[in-house]
Amino acid sequence: MTNKFSFSTDTATLSVFDVASLKHRVNDDPDWWSIPDDEVGEINKGNVLFLNLGSDGDYTVEICDDLKDGYGSLFLNIPVGKVFIGAGEDTSGGDLEPDGSDYMSGIFFELSPGFYEVKFKKERYDILLSFIKSNRSSNNINDLIRL
Repeated sequence: MTNKFSFSTDTATLSVFDVASLKHRVNDDPDWWSIPDDEVGEINKGNVLFLNLGSDGDYTVEICDDLKDGYGSLFLNIPVGKVFIGAGEDTSGGDLEPDGSDYMSGIFFELSPGFYEVKFKKERYDILLSFIKSNRSSNNINDLIRL
């Protein structure tokens, strides 16, 4: 599986989640995830990955079969298989969620429901991701993920 797309972010963040995993956050504040405890808490539950990119701007994401060297990884629960990959500001909240409209900066990526290890790597303005089936769905981090 190889897929490549571009997105733009004003929050210096790439967000990755199954839309079903954050349904409980739709009615929350639009920027609920800017509170570090909330961000880390949802990552540890395996509901979302927030990858802090270091700066706003335009990025390219390439979804690869696997990453071999110099990557980080976390686990993600994908209950229905409709995975949003895109700008942090499009994360579910503020009575909105990604909907495929022209206002959304990112894509929906279809995967079989299940647990995945998500490997990630940043090279300047290029982000590489891979999704590998796993038996694990949660994480144990204490700090935000900065690439």
